[in-house]
Amino acid sequence: MTAAAALEFVVAIPARYAATRLPGKPLRLLGGEPLVLHVARRALAAGAREVWIATDDERIAQALDGSGVRIAMTDTAHASGTDRLAECARIAGWSDDTVVVNLQGDEPFAPAAGVRACAQALLDSGAPMSTLAAPVSDVETLLDPNAVKLVRADNGDALYFSRAPIPWPRDEFARDRTRMPQGGPWLRHIGIYGYRAGFLQRFAAMPPGRLERIESLEQLRVLEAGHRIAVALTPAPFPPGVDTPEDLARAEAQLAREA
Repeated sequence: MTAAAALEFVVAIPARYAATRLPGKPLRLLGGEPLVLHVARRALAAGAREVWIATDDERIAQALDGSGVRIAMTDTAHASGTDRLAECARIAGWSDDTVVVNLQGDEPFAPAAGVRACAQALLDSGAPMSTLAAPVSDVETLLDPNAVKLVRADNGDALYFSRAPIPWPRDEFARDRTRMPQGGPWLRHIGIYGYRAGFLQRFAAMPPGRLERIESLEQLRVLEAGHRIAVALTPAPFPPGVDTPEDLARAEAQLAREA
């Protein structure tokens, strides 16, 4: 049996109806079909054993009827996607050892290879949680607080995530902050996660950490509590997700190019 054939995982996609910047986002049409349906197809293409949508709205469940994915109707009061996925795991009845990939519900172009890589990183590392990163190629991204950066240890584990440029190239930035510094690659975090289902429950039960509150980055809760997060480089590009009407228009143009 090949390594690819042995890779067994499930994908859970949180899909909340009341998105702040794009209300009703999961049901916004992309190529004439709901956005969340495109994401579900990406998960199915990755070879997941099961694909679940964790939602709080019956309209989203109805839009996915006949798509081949399963639906977990979750509490409307969840504070985060992690909390929603923890409830999904309980509804699905996954064992504690089940490998769960958390694919965001606004990633209609998530590459199948990237989804698999996140699951593989979890298995290869033995860590309870995994994620992906990509090299930063321009200084604008490096300085953008909306683009989360990270640093890794030699074994591939995350040392820290930040909205600031890390590591800070002291001497080069003292001279010029308009060009990419030497000595990279600097890494940008990609917001896809793998967990063992048992750890997902522990994560959701942890109180928010001090670092998480400062940076508004939920994954820092895990590091501050002393747990490992394995980080693999993505094998394929992750185009930006859909957060705004402008993003949706860009995604529509990309879909037309790929047709």
